[in-house]
Amino acid sequence: MGPGSPVTGRSSEPANAVRMTDIGKAFGGVQALDGVNLEVRHGEIHALLGENGAGKSTLLKILRGVQPPDSGIIEIDGVPLIEHTPEASRAAGIAMIFQEMSLIPTLTVAQNIFLNREIRNHLGLIDDREAVRVARRLIEEFDVDIDPAAQVSELGAGQKQLIEIVKAVSQKTKILVLDEPTSALSSAEVERLFALLKRLRSEGVGIVYVSHRMDEITKIADRATILRDGRHVITAPLSALTLETIVEHIVGRRSRGFSDHSAVMIRQGLPLLELVNVSGARKPRNVTLTVHAGEVVGVAGLLGSGRSALARLVYGLEPVVVGQIRVKGRAIAASTPRTASAAGIALIPEDRLRQGVVIQHSVANNIALSVLGRISRRSWISRVAMDQIVVEQMRRLRIKAEAPETPVQALSGGNQQKVVLGKWLATDPDILILDEPTAGIDIGSKAEIIVLIRELASQGKGVLLISSELPELLAASDRIIVMANGRTIREFGRRDLDPDDAVTTDAAERLQRAEQRLQIAIQEASANG
Repeated sequence: MGPGSPVTGRSSEPANAVRMTDIGKAFGGVQALDGVNLEVRHGEIHALLGENGAGKSTLLKILRGVQPPDSGIIEIDGVPLIEHTPEASRAAGIAMIFQEMSLIPTLTVAQNIFLNREIRNHLGLIDDREAVRVARRLIEEFDVDIDPAAQVSELGAGQKQLIEIVKAVSQKTKILVLDEPTSALSSAEVERLFALLKRLRSEGVGIVYVSHRMDEITKIADRATILRDGRHVITAPLSALTLETIVEHIVGRRSRGFSDHSAVMIRQGLPLLELVNVSGARKPRNVTLTVHAGEVVGVAGLLGSGRSALARLVYGLEPVVVGQIRVKGRAIAASTPRTASAAGIALIPEDRLRQGVVIQHSVANNIALSVLGRISRRSWISRVAMDQIVVEQMRRLRIKAEAPETPVQALSGGNQQKVVLGKWLATDPDILILDEPTAGIDIGSKAEIIVLIRELASQGKGVLLISSELPELLAASDRIIVMANGRTIREFGRRDLDPDDAVTTDAAERLQRAEQRLQIAIQEASANG
């Protein structure tokens, strides 16, 4: 019997791998889940969808035993789960791979795979040599080329994600839960992950797949369950759902996705940011680009193309080795974060939790961090001035929090990102650099951020938008630059990718065609760059 072989009950029909019935959970009077149902079959990949705050994370934490339900029943292979602890869930065959990976970087791959269940010799001592041998066999079974004796800190993000899966399925996993598993993976690593998941599906493992990337969902999932505001909306085969209906169920209104937010060209002003033959220590290389007032310039490229390095260099986090950066025509002599901020540049970093916010602190304290000099005098902070700025940003960005004093870690991913945006918008910058501003957030929040980017451009600000998600890049940008190997390879005007003489007038179809053209350009640049 394989790791996910179904256990049959009294009837001839195999039991569901997971059946969660009428699950309820409240926190401090707020109903997070209200009568939610989830059924996952053996040998299927089941997508769990919904906006941030819809209840997905709470439902999965209950399944994993991290939190007990207030009401409802959980059955694994038809057997009720009585004890709600991580140990009981693990013993029942449930494994969960979180968006924030749990591997210990200072241990080897083999040591991580067998952590808390170490292989021991006849003397009862930990046998690392045998662990490496067994780990190598497990890794080879999954057709992954990783040295089990290597230290995890030496691995790339994609390799770490694959090791997380090897670790999970080595424990006779019946149900595998993946939370945003591709957020740090290249396209090649995503394909390898999908191949691995399909193999597990063929072996009878029930897989719960959580992602905000709709292209992945339509490619990999068999069925989907959609939650909204803590309630079950629909469970259906993917073959019965279009992208438009998925979005409609998620946000509660009819939408055509990013085609509703196609870029409208703003009147272009004077150059705000100019890079002239700029190179960093490694990347970028000999980059020349201009961002005008009222313009959104998108930056596309594969992982490792140099997009984030470009953002860090412009903001002064990495040194300029060759070339010149100008803001409003003036050269920044020695660019540092302090001089960049003083020049009116703001950076929304890729990693919001580690670089964008202090998650243990409140929404108010995080937003105020960037303007402490403006609201304080002689080490005393003006509470009135601080409250005014915080309330203005929370209203402007529609940040959903019980109060300004709410810790950022208690917010959904989309609202955490809005706090990062609010923190820097409070400085009233002229130039915004946005590095993956919608990574890991729901489609409703993505659309809000796209609208905000266009509003900022309409106010005369210049925006440099870096994103791996092509629909949002196309929806927000006036021009798009394609990077590969640290260099700018091609540049497109938005209309170059979606010409007026296109064969269709349907906005969603035109956006899809533009995305295909841009994807081809990215692949060609990567091959030839």
